[in-house]
Amino acid sequence: MLTVAARLLGDAERGSVERLLDGDPFGGAQVAERISMAGLAWWRQDARIFGYGSRRHLESLCWLGANLIPVNASAAAVSAFADMVAGEPRGCSSIVGSADAVLGLWSRLAPSWGPSRDVRPNQPLMATSSPAPVPADPGVRLVRPDEIDLLFPAAVAMYTEEVGVSPTADGGERSYRDRVGELVRARRAYARVINGQVVFKAELAVVTKHTAQIQGVWTAPEWRGRGLARGGIAAIVRDALRRVAPSVSLYVNDYNTPARSVYERCGFQQVGTFATVLF
Repeated sequence: MLTVAARLLGDAERGSVERLLDGDPFGGAQVAERISMAGLAWWRQDARIFGYGSRRHLESLCWLGANLIPVNASAAAVSAFADMVAGEPRGCSSIVGSADAVLGLWSRLAPSWGPSRDVRPNQPLMATSSPAPVPADPGVRLVRPDEIDLLFPAAVAMYTEEVGVSPTADGGERSYRDRVGELVRARRAYARVINGQVVFKAELAVVTKHTAQIQGVWTAPEWRGRGLARGGIAAIVRDALRRVAPSVSLYVNDYNTPARSVYERCGFQQVGTFATVLF
């Protein structure tokens, strides 16, 4: 079968790109947010966006920046994207997106980009468009700009626990603190604070016209098992649906049974499957 070559996209094809992303509102959310903010030009994005398919019928996308993110990528598109980037040194910290595409890319890129630090092949992608059927925690609220220093240690603890390395390693503290501050100032960071300590937190890390994607969910270890996450997620869903987007989404590791139970009890249903390769 003849494979169409992947190509670098620019702003002239923004309409086609946005139509494709509209067709995958949850799986393409991370890319959709960035394109809505800065278009497709690599010099504005600090990333490149590749397309697969004819100019009249764009079939698939691949974002290559700090992360490699395939969107709506068929097996043929995966092959074409892999051929395009395999000869380059790896510059991204992860490959994330639809499981079939991510694992297909990794099988082709591993010989030149490996080894990985971790491969998470089964991450349910979940969404809801209704308030949670469980009570919302009234103590969960938006973090104020003067509370960034209060939130930062909890954000570092969450990242380290989830990813396996500290975001402050190798001089990364300033950039990670800046990211936490951006989320707070954008009114996307939530927390429950008890006696001056953040005991629960989460953020709307991605926001598009279709969905607000929750990431960074964390409960302080000594507070786990008390239902804080359930009430906290319910509170975030309620606020996000009222104020931010018509749906709320997230993805979770399949082996994280407690978290999956929380999301299901809060009304989330699986709408796809992600995978992540971490470097």
